[in-house]
Amino acid sequence: MKDIELSAYLRRLVIGANTKIPLANGEYVNEINFDNAATTPPFFSVMKEITDFAPWYSSIHRGSGYKSKLSSNLYEHGREVIKKFVNADHTRDVVIYTKNTTESINILSYRLSQENKQHVVLSTDMEHLANDLPWRDKFQVEYVGIDEYGKLSLNDLENKLLKYKGKVKLVTVTGASNVTGYINPISKIAKLAHQYGAQILVDGAQLVPHDSIDMKAYDSPEHIDYLVFSAHKMYAPFGIGVLIGPKDIFEKGEPAYQGGGGVRLVSHQFIEWDSPPAKDETGTPNVIGVAALITGIETLNSIGMNVIHEYESNLINYAIEGLSEIPNIKLYCHCEKNEKRVSLISFTMQGIDYNVLAEILSLEAGIAVRSGLFCAHPYVEKLLNLSSEDLEYFHHNHDVPVPGLVRISLGLYNNYNEIDILLQFLDRIVRNKNYYKQKYKNIK
Repeated sequence: MKDIELSAYLRRLVIGANTKIPLANGEYVNEINFDNAATTPPFFSVMKEITDFAPWYSSIHRGSGYKSKLSSNLYEHGREVIKKFVNADHTRDVVIYTKNTTESINILSYRLSQENKQHVVLSTDMEHLANDLPWRDKFQVEYVGIDEYGKLSLNDLENKLLKYKGKVKLVTVTGASNVTGYINPISKIAKLAHQYGAQILVDGAQLVPHDSIDMKAYDSPEHIDYLVFSAHKMYAPFGIGVLIGPKDIFEKGEPAYQGGGGVRLVSHQFIEWDSPPAKDETGTPNVIGVAALITGIETLNSIGMNVIHEYESNLINYAIEGLSEIPNIKLYCHCEKNEKRVSLISFTMQGIDYNVLAEILSLEAGIAVRSGLFCAHPYVEKLLNLSSEDLEYFHHNHDVPVPGLVRISLGLYNNYNEIDILLQFLDRIVRNKNYYKQKYKNIK
């Protein structure tokens, strides 16, 4: 299928791709959504599934009614769909439903901290805060460094594994950066971690929607021990996330959340926890979210993750090539054309504040981008070469704007025409910088 035919087909799968929004001058244009790394719009197939399933929605597991049994079956079937999607072990791994990636990592950090708080966790300088903050108050945390281009240093990873001589419990790493788009070599990282007696957690929030991922067999040195991701970045925004890991780990210790649904038997004298995954799914389960995620996965599979990755790679390479030709634009990546990456890139424009630039794009052209630190503060701070003194200054002066970047992140429904509109308008802003700065001087 040619790119132009594929583009039209993919666009028809997504709700809201042609929604008109108002500009500052009162005109209406189709919004160009380049903020898919934050969240994606739903597939039509997902919304249809929700509508079709709604009459059958019911409580799960403990109900004896027909609808309850049907809902329970769908809920449990979802775990097998998810395992197959990422090649998790159907016997030894457990799929725990959560609200999102952030909650998944918090649940795992709580569980692992019950074993031995003296263990070391190796995070990295390029992590989203969701894969940084949950470890800080529970373990000794060390950060694997990045190189001059912002790429993860495997040499530094191995040096730190050597430094702690078997005390590293976990290496926790993003599958793909939400700032630079780099895809990390998770198989190599897994092999290194296992070589030194550590496990690996992959934050798949930015990778799973864009490329295939294989957790690999337990006897493989490249096996992924834990994987987390969110449905709302997979065109199924109904508040469901996933935590996958070894069942025997979750059989130990106490769950992070306690209440009904997570126990087998309770008296005033004892608590007997249920078996995983129920143990970590207290309260009323989000079966609607599971229905959405199943359909999202099925739709992605029907397209083909390899097709999605190739199409999005062509799009982002086209965008990067165009951005690199606009004066006063600085790209924050080592942007080699054939480098494997997900479909996002961050940049700044000399002379215009990043927040102001984002507002101009929205109000003047209907282009939605993200601006700021993208919940990856230490990473962006390093990319911007901010010193400790700089950070202390911003920390103690809340009236001073913190530096940041502008990010475009593409979904499978975006197209070349939308990128052309962005490039043309950025070029217009550069050539009429003083006009736009004066017009939007009150934006902070």
